[in-house]
Amino acid sequence: MRNSTPLYSVITGTGSYIPENVIPGHSFLEAAFYENGLRIDKDIHEIIEKFSEITEIVERRYVGADMLNSDIGKIAAQRAIEDAGIDKESLDHIIFCHNFGDIKAGSNRMDILPALAVKVKQALEINNPDCVAYDIIFGCPGWVQGVIQANYLIKSGDAKRVLVIGSETLSRIIDPHDRDSMIFSDGAGAVVLEARESEEPIGIISHKTQTYAVNYGSLLVMGKSHNPDENTGNTYMKMNGRKLYEFAVTNVPQVVKQAIDKAGINITDIKTVFIHQANGKMDNAIMKRLFKSYGLDAVPENLVPMTISWLGNSSVATVPTLLDLVKNGKVAGYQIKAGEYAVFASVGAGMHINAFVYKF
Repeated sequence: MRNSTPLYSVITGTGSYIPENVIPGHSFLEAAFYENGLRIDKDIHEIIEKFSEITEIVERRYVGADMLNSDIGKIAAQRAIEDAGIDKESLDHIIFCHNFGDIKAGSNRMDILPALAVKVKQALEINNPDCVAYDIIFGCPGWVQGVIQANYLIKSGDAKRVLVIGSETLSRIIDPHDRDSMIFSDGAGAVVLEARESEEPIGIISHKTQTYAVNYGSLLVMGKSHNPDENTGNTYMKMNGRKLYEFAVTNVPQVVKQAIDKAGINITDIKTVFIHQANGKMDNAIMKRLFKSYGLDAVPENLVPMTISWLGNSSVATVPTLLDLVKNGKVAGYQIKAGEYAVFASVGAGMHINAFVYKF
């Protein structure tokens, strides 16, 4: 007879990989940016400074030429497994969240077969055939959704331990003639989630996901270079930055609020918000609107740790990397304390928005 004590999904290990190649703003001084088929006739210094002012990004990280997305995902995964102190053979599922698979340096060709989760399982030499490995392609909110999927598996009783990886090498899929290319970065983060019985709610308490495909699905797509003279046939990641900003600021607060309300707690109970590092000013605007929805005019200090200024936007990797850094005391002014509530949230291609409430 099954124990009636509720099951919860608890993060027992974290790991991340931050590439060593630092790409500062002046790395783009020789870039030729285009818009609407025409070269942007502005001083390149002005373009770079304006970009940093809007996004708060000063530098970003790119992987070395000898590394693939699955390679850095494996490193983050290995560190999470070691941090959890578990036998890798005891994993029931490996979920690898990404969008572009493995792309070799100097190429624009995406390789997603076999799944990157399978490549990580092979690299980690996990022999257990009952450890099921698969990928999730869900835009930047992929890792958050992977955790939500892991929670479903654990709550069902079918899984006790799930490894969720968020990893991306965006530097190999961006258009060098697009100003938005300066936003994106590479990196990997991973967590181990385990089943825990508890009379009191712990771990993942609630979650909410929405998909706005109609009218918004084209805000982030694949497309040709902004440079009309490029004839390589390559396609690159393209986004409508202004409309995406408006969409996120309008809709993300509503989804986060639904997750908090579903958890049965108040916004003031939340001590940390791990939000996708997409754009510094956008994230600040989202938080202000979220608190406004609760009738509060100010966002508390030291609520939202940010790494975007020095890590850029590494898509699915931003949130798990942020968690790992905060947990290990590498984000000044932030720490994790037992018994406190946190919110994890993201937004991206789809357009997808998701969030979950977590109690440490």
